[in-house]
Amino acid sequence: MRKIIRLFHLFIVCALFLSACNLPSNDPEGAGAAATFAAQTVEALLNASPTATTANSVPPTLTFTPFPTNTTTPAATATPTCPQAQFVTDVTIPDGTVMTPGQSFTKKWRIRNTGQCAWNGYNLVFDSGDAMSGPASQAIGVVSPGQEIDLEVSLTAPNSAGNYRGYWRIVSNSNVLVPILNGYQGRAFYVDIKVQAPNVPTATNTSAPAAFAVTSVTFSTTGGCGSFTATANITVNGPGTVNWHWIRNDGGVPPVPSPMVFAAAGTQSSSISWATTASGSHSFDVYIDSPNHQQFGSASFTCP
Repeated sequence: MRKIIRLFHLFIVCALFLSACNLPSNDPEGAGAAATFAAQTVEALLNASPTATTANSVPPTLTFTPFPTNTTTPAATATPTCPQAQFVTDVTIPDGTVMTPGQSFTKKWRIRNTGQCAWNGYNLVFDSGDAMSGPASQAIGVVSPGQEIDLEVSLTAPNSAGNYRGYWRIVSNSNVLVPILNGYQGRAFYVDIKVQAPNVPTATNTSAPAAFAVTSVTFSTTGGCGSFTATANITVNGPGTVNWHWIRNDGGVPPVPSPMVFAAAGTQSSSISWATTASGSHSFDVYIDSPNHQQFGSASFTCP
Protein backbone atom coordinates (compact mmCIF):
# COMPACT_ATOMS: atom_id res chain seq x y z
CA MET A 1 0.00 0.00 0.00
CA ARG A 2 2.87 2.35 0.81
CA LYS A 3 4.42 1.74 -2.58
CA ILE A 4 1.14 2.62 -4.27
CA ILE A 5 0.94 5.95 -2.39
CA ARG A 6 4.53 6.78 -3.25
CA LEU A 7 3.97 6.01 -6.91
CA PHE A 8 0.88 8.20 -6.88
CA HIS A 9 2.88 11.11 -5.49
CA LEU A 10 5.56 10.50 -8.06
CA PHE A 11 2.95 10.60 -10.77
CA ILE A 12 1.68 14.00 -9.58
CA VAL A 13 5.18 15.47 -9.43
CA CYS A 14 5.99 14.23 -12.90
CA ALA A 15 2.80 15.85 -14.17
CA LEU A 16 3.76 19.12 -12.57
CA PHE A 17 7.23 18.86 -13.97
CA LEU A 18 5.97 18.31 -17.46
CA SER A 19 3.54 21.17 -17.08
CA ALA A 20 6.37 23.44 -16.04
CA CYS A 21 8.45 22.43 -18.99
CA ASN A 22 5.63 23.15 -21.41
CA LEU A 23 4.72 26.60 -20.07
CA PRO A 24 6.03 29.50 -22.28
CA SER A 25 8.77 31.52 -20.56
CA ASN A 26 11.36 34.07 -21.56
CA ASP A 27 13.56 33.04 -18.66
CA PRO A 28 15.51 29.92 -19.48
CA GLU A 29 17.05 29.94 -16.06
CA GLY A 30 13.62 30.01 -14.49
CA ALA A 31 12.68 26.89 -16.47
CA GLY A 32 15.86 25.23 -15.41
CA ALA A 33 15.21 26.10 -11.84
CA ALA A 34 11.74 24.60 -12.02
CA ALA A 35 13.10 21.43 -13.47
CA THR A 36 15.71 21.22 -10.80
CA PHE A 37 13.10 21.75 -8.11
CA ALA A 38 10.86 19.00 -9.55
CA ALA A 39 13.71 16.54 -9.68
CA GLN A 40 14.65 17.28 -6.10
CA THR A 41 11.02 16.78 -5.05
CA VAL A 42 10.85 13.38 -6.74
CA GLU A 43 14.07 12.32 -5.08
CA ALA A 44 12.78 13.43 -1.71
CA LEU A 45 9.56 11.49 -2.16
CA LEU A 46 11.39 8.34 -3.14
CA ASN A 47 13.71 8.57 -0.17
CA ALA A 48 11.11 9.67 2.34
CA SER A 49 9.94 7.22 5.04
CA PRO A 50 6.25 7.27 5.84
CA THR A 51 5.52 8.76 9.20
CA ALA A 52 2.00 7.46 9.71
CA THR A 53 -0.42 4.93 8.35
CA THR A 54 -4.13 4.68 8.55
CA ALA A 55 -5.96 1.85 10.12
CA ASN A 56 -6.84 0.43 6.70
CA SER A 57 -3.35 0.60 5.23
CA VAL A 58 -2.04 -2.69 6.60
CA PRO A 59 0.63 -4.00 4.26
CA PRO A 60 -0.22 -7.37 2.74
CA THR A 61 1.86 -10.36 3.64
CA LEU A 62 3.16 -12.41 0.76
CA THR A 63 3.14 -16.17 1.33
CA PHE A 64 5.05 -18.49 -0.96
CA THR A 65 3.50 -21.96 -1.53
CA PRO A 66 6.22 -24.55 -2.10
CA PHE A 67 5.93 -26.74 -5.16
CA PRO A 68 4.86 -30.35 -4.35
CA THR A 69 7.70 -32.72 -3.85
CA ASN A 70 7.61 -35.81 -6.10
CA THR A 71 7.36 -38.75 -3.65
CA THR A 72 6.85 -42.46 -4.48
CA THR A 73 3.40 -43.80 -3.34
CA PRO A 74 3.67 -47.40 -2.05
CA ALA A 75 1.64 -50.01 -4.00
CA ALA A 76 -1.60 -51.20 -2.38
CA THR A 77 -1.28 -54.51 -0.61
CA ALA A 78 -4.07 -57.04 -1.31
CA THR A 79 -6.08 -58.08 1.73
CA PRO A 80 -5.75 -61.85 2.23
CA THR A 81 -8.93 -63.87 1.65
CA CYS A 82 -9.50 -65.63 4.92
CA PRO A 83 -11.47 -67.66 5.70
CA GLN A 84 -13.07 -69.08 2.56
CA ALA A 85 -14.21 -72.56 1.50
CA GLN A 86 -15.51 -74.29 -1.60
CA PHE A 87 -18.07 -77.11 -1.92
CA VAL A 88 -16.56 -79.83 -4.12
CA THR A 89 -19.04 -82.76 -4.16
CA ASP A 90 -21.37 -85.04 -2.21
CA VAL A 91 -19.27 -88.08 -1.28
CA THR A 92 -22.24 -90.05 0.12
CA ILE A 93 -26.06 -89.79 0.02
CA PRO A 94 -26.72 -87.95 -3.27
CA ASP A 95 -29.65 -85.53 -3.30
CA GLY A 96 -33.00 -87.33 -3.33
CA THR A 97 -31.70 -90.58 -1.83
CA VAL A 98 -34.64 -92.73 -0.67
CA MET A 99 -34.62 -93.71 3.02
CA THR A 100 -36.92 -95.83 5.16
CA PRO A 101 -38.44 -94.20 8.27
CA GLY A 102 -35.91 -94.04 11.11
CA GLN A 103 -33.02 -95.26 8.96
CA SER A 104 -29.54 -94.26 10.19
CA PHE A 105 -26.96 -93.01 7.68
CA THR A 106 -23.73 -91.02 7.37
CA LYS A 107 -23.66 -87.93 5.16
CA LYS A 108 -20.28 -86.85 3.82
CA TRP A 109 -19.35 -83.64 1.89
CA ARG A 110 -15.97 -82.83 0.27
CA ILE A 111 -14.87 -79.26 1.04
CA ARG A 112 -11.73 -77.33 -0.05
CA ASN A 113 -9.99 -74.56 1.92
CA THR A 114 -9.72 -71.84 -0.76
CA GLY A 115 -8.65 -69.12 1.67
CA GLN A 116 -5.10 -68.01 2.52
CA CYS A 117 -5.12 -69.11 6.12
CA ALA A 118 -5.22 -72.49 7.81
CA TRP A 119 -8.30 -73.73 9.63
CA ASN A 120 -7.56 -74.52 13.23
CA GLY A 121 -10.33 -74.88 15.76
CA TYR A 122 -13.10 -74.60 13.13
CA ASN A 123 -16.44 -76.40 13.50
CA LEU A 124 -19.15 -77.92 11.31
CA VAL A 125 -22.50 -76.55 12.58
CA PHE A 126 -26.16 -77.21 11.78
CA ASP A 127 -27.68 -74.08 10.18
CA SER A 128 -31.36 -74.62 9.30
CA GLY A 129 -33.92 -77.03 7.85
CA ASP A 130 -34.25 -80.62 9.13
CA ALA A 131 -31.57 -81.57 11.66
CA MET A 132 -32.31 -85.32 11.27
CA SER A 133 -31.05 -85.95 14.82
CA GLY A 134 -27.59 -84.61 13.90
CA PRO A 135 -25.28 -82.77 16.36
CA ALA A 136 -25.51 -79.00 16.75
CA SER A 137 -21.73 -78.67 16.28
CA GLN A 138 -18.84 -80.94 15.35
CA ALA A 139 -15.12 -80.14 15.39
CA ILE A 140 -13.07 -79.98 12.17
CA GLY A 141 -9.39 -80.87 12.12
CA VAL A 142 -6.59 -78.59 10.93
CA VAL A 143 -6.95 -77.80 7.21
CA SER A 144 -4.20 -75.98 5.29
CA PRO A 145 -4.88 -73.53 2.42
CA GLY A 146 -5.71 -75.47 -0.76
CA GLN A 147 -6.33 -78.70 1.15
CA GLU A 148 -9.53 -80.77 0.72
CA ILE A 149 -11.32 -82.48 3.60
CA ASP A 150 -14.33 -84.80 3.85
CA LEU A 151 -16.77 -83.53 6.47
CA GLU A 152 -19.15 -86.22 7.71
CA VAL A 153 -22.03 -86.31 10.17
CA SER A 154 -24.20 -89.17 11.49
CA LEU A 155 -27.92 -88.62 10.84
CA THR A 156 -31.25 -90.43 11.17
CA ALA A 157 -34.13 -90.22 8.70
CA PRO A 158 -37.43 -88.90 10.15
CA ASN A 159 -40.16 -91.41 10.96
CA SER A 160 -42.75 -89.83 8.66
CA ALA A 161 -42.74 -90.13 4.89
CA GLY A 162 -41.78 -86.98 2.97
CA ASN A 163 -38.93 -84.91 1.54
CA TYR A 164 -36.36 -83.55 4.01
CA ARG A 165 -33.37 -81.18 3.71
CA GLY A 166 -30.90 -79.90 6.30
CA TYR A 167 -28.38 -77.05 5.79
CA TRP A 168 -24.89 -77.03 7.37
CA ARG A 169 -22.14 -74.40 7.63
CA ILE A 170 -18.54 -73.93 8.79
CA VAL A 171 -17.71 -71.50 11.61
CA SER A 172 -14.18 -70.27 12.36
CA ASN A 173 -12.40 -70.26 15.71
CA SER A 174 -13.34 -66.56 16.02
CA ASN A 175 -17.03 -67.42 15.47
CA VAL A 176 -17.05 -66.15 11.86
CA LEU A 177 -19.31 -68.00 9.40
CA VAL A 178 -17.15 -69.12 6.48
CA PRO A 179 -18.45 -68.30 2.95
CA ILE A 180 -18.84 -71.37 0.71
CA LEU A 181 -18.05 -71.03 -2.99
CA ASN A 182 -20.41 -73.22 -5.11
CA GLY A 183 -22.52 -73.68 -1.99
CA TYR A 184 -26.17 -72.93 -1.39
CA GLN A 185 -26.51 -69.11 -1.60
CA GLY A 186 -22.73 -68.94 -1.20
CA ARG A 187 -22.92 -69.86 2.46
CA ALA A 188 -24.03 -73.47 3.11
CA PHE A 189 -24.18 -77.07 1.90
CA TYR A 190 -26.99 -79.54 2.58
CA VAL A 191 -28.28 -83.12 2.82
CA ASP A 192 -31.45 -83.95 0.88
CA ILE A 193 -33.37 -87.23 1.32
CA LYS A 194 -36.78 -88.74 0.60
CA VAL A 195 -38.40 -90.90 3.27
CA GLN A 196 -40.94 -93.50 2.22
CA ALA A 197 -42.41 -96.59 3.86
CA PRO A 198 -41.02 -99.90 2.59
CA ASN A 199 -43.19 -101.87 0.20
CA VAL A 200 -44.79 -104.86 1.94
CA PRO A 201 -45.11 -107.74 -0.52
CA THR A 202 -48.61 -109.19 -0.85
CA ALA A 203 -48.82 -112.87 0.02
CA THR A 204 -49.45 -114.89 -3.11
CA ASN A 205 -50.23 -118.55 -3.55
CA THR A 206 -47.30 -119.85 -5.47
CA SER A 207 -48.50 -123.43 -5.46
CA ALA A 208 -50.09 -124.82 -8.61
CA PRO A 209 -53.88 -125.00 -8.51
CA ALA A 210 -55.24 -128.44 -7.69
CA ALA A 211 -56.33 -130.45 -10.69
CA PHE A 212 -60.06 -130.89 -11.10
CA ALA A 213 -61.19 -134.13 -9.42
CA VAL A 214 -63.96 -135.97 -7.62
CA THR A 215 -62.96 -135.83 -3.99
CA SER A 216 -65.66 -138.12 -2.55
CA VAL A 217 -68.80 -140.19 -3.32
CA THR A 218 -71.36 -140.95 -0.61
CA PHE A 219 -74.50 -143.03 -0.80
CA SER A 220 -77.97 -142.95 0.67
CA THR A 221 -80.60 -145.76 0.20
CA THR A 222 -84.32 -146.35 0.53
CA GLY A 223 -86.43 -149.55 0.33
CA GLY A 224 -85.07 -153.04 0.16
CA CYS A 225 -85.68 -156.33 -1.54
CA GLY A 226 -88.09 -155.93 -4.47
CA SER A 227 -87.92 -152.11 -4.38
CA PHE A 228 -84.46 -150.67 -3.70
CA THR A 229 -83.28 -147.13 -4.55
CA ALA A 230 -79.69 -145.92 -4.22
CA THR A 231 -78.56 -142.27 -4.42
CA ALA A 232 -74.93 -141.30 -5.21
CA ASN A 233 -73.68 -137.89 -3.89
CA ILE A 234 -70.63 -136.86 -5.98
CA THR A 235 -68.39 -134.02 -4.66
CA VAL A 236 -65.72 -132.18 -6.71
CA ASN A 237 -62.98 -129.57 -5.85
CA GLY A 238 -63.73 -127.04 -8.56
CA PRO A 239 -65.36 -126.34 -11.89
CA GLY A 240 -65.41 -129.12 -14.45
CA THR A 241 -67.33 -132.06 -15.89
CA VAL A 242 -67.63 -135.54 -14.36
CA ASN A 243 -68.26 -138.56 -16.57
CA TRP A 244 -69.32 -141.64 -14.60
CA HIS A 245 -71.47 -144.76 -14.48
CA TRP A 246 -73.14 -147.26 -12.13
CA ILE A 247 -71.84 -150.77 -11.50
CA ARG A 248 -74.08 -153.68 -10.32
CA ASN A 249 -72.53 -156.55 -8.44
CA ASP A 250 -74.53 -159.15 -10.43
CA GLY A 251 -72.93 -157.98 -13.69
CA GLY A 252 -75.99 -156.27 -14.96
CA VAL A 253 -75.51 -153.02 -16.92
CA PRO A 254 -77.58 -150.12 -15.66
CA PRO A 255 -78.40 -147.18 -17.94
CA VAL A 256 -75.51 -144.69 -18.39
CA PRO A 257 -76.24 -141.51 -16.44
CA SER A 258 -75.76 -138.00 -17.84
CA PRO A 259 -72.41 -136.22 -17.13
CA MET A 260 -72.37 -133.87 -14.14
CA VAL A 261 -71.26 -130.31 -14.99
CA PHE A 262 -69.91 -128.23 -12.11
CA ALA A 263 -69.48 -124.44 -12.26
CA ALA A 264 -67.52 -124.53 -9.02
CA ALA A 265 -66.55 -126.87 -6.24
CA GLY A 266 -69.61 -128.63 -4.80
CA THR A 267 -71.82 -131.73 -4.73
CA GLN A 268 -74.42 -133.14 -7.12
CA SER A 269 -76.60 -136.24 -6.67
CA SER A 270 -78.07 -139.00 -8.91
CA SER A 271 -80.35 -141.97 -8.03
CA ILE A 272 -81.02 -145.47 -9.45
CA SER A 273 -83.55 -148.20 -8.54
CA TRP A 274 -83.36 -152.04 -8.55
CA ALA A 275 -86.51 -154.18 -8.18
CA THR A 276 -85.09 -157.65 -7.61
CA THR A 277 -86.25 -160.40 -5.24
CA ALA A 278 -83.40 -162.72 -5.95
CA SER A 279 -82.00 -164.27 -2.83
CA GLY A 280 -78.68 -162.85 -1.60
CA SER A 281 -76.86 -159.54 -1.26
CA HIS A 282 -77.10 -156.94 -3.96
CA SER A 283 -75.12 -153.63 -4.36
CA PHE A 284 -74.40 -150.58 -6.51
CA ASP A 285 -70.96 -148.97 -6.95
CA VAL A 286 -70.02 -145.73 -8.80
CA TYR A 287 -67.12 -145.54 -11.22
CA ILE A 288 -65.70 -142.12 -12.17
CA ASP A 289 -64.50 -142.29 -15.75
CA SER A 290 -63.11 -138.76 -15.72
CA PRO A 291 -61.38 -136.97 -14.25
CA ASN A 292 -60.40 -139.58 -11.59
CA HIS A 293 -60.68 -143.03 -13.28
CA GLN A 294 -61.62 -144.38 -9.87
CA GLN A 295 -64.32 -146.60 -8.35
CA PHE A 296 -66.33 -145.55 -5.30
CA GLY A 297 -68.90 -147.89 -3.54
CA SER A 298 -71.22 -149.11 -2.42
CA ALA A 299 -74.96 -149.03 -1.72
CA SER A 300 -76.36 -152.53 -0.87
CA PHE A 301 -79.45 -154.50 0.19
CA THR A 302 -80.26 -158.19 0.84
CA CYS A 303 -83.11 -160.43 -0.18
CA PRO A 304 -83.94 -163.63 1.79
